[in-house]
Amino acid sequence: MVTEGQLAPDFTLTSDSGDSVRLSSLRGKPVVLYFYPKDDTPGCTKQACGIRDAYGEFERAGAVVLGVSPDDEASHVEFKEKYGLPFTLLADTGHEVADEYGVWGEKKYLGRSYMGVNRSTFVIDADGKVKKVMHDVEPDTHADDVLAALGS
Repeated sequence: MVTEGQLAPDFTLTSDSGDSVRLSSLRGKPVVLYFYPKDDTPGCTKQACGIRDAYGEFERAGAVVLGVSPDDEASHVEFKEKYGLPFTLLADTGHEVADEYGVWGEKKYLGRSYMGVNRSTFVIDADGKVKKVMHDVEPDTHADDVLAALGS
């Protein structure tokens, strides 16, 4: 489990554009690393569009926004294009990064149990340290909650 104050675990994942993104290469800027369950589902769409709508504020804060889900690059491309998302989506198809950050686990829906991503966000400072950990985030208020964490 990743906690506040520790160095964010480094990783390299493929982005929606097919590029490799390495977390440690973004040092010098704050990073919003948000894990979400699935592209183009109601809660995940609301969450992503909230960030999209407030993206100018994220840019003013100098923050790099990275959305991570187990979906593949092709799914990310469709999701990004459909909703005009201005930030990078990363494919964690084997959920290794979600595991490392402690956000992959058992979920329940309609009495059924399954494994998946628990909606969580990590605000990482310019030095690569975890400034804020947010679990069970609310899609409706996520963008505002993250912006508040960036400003604190």
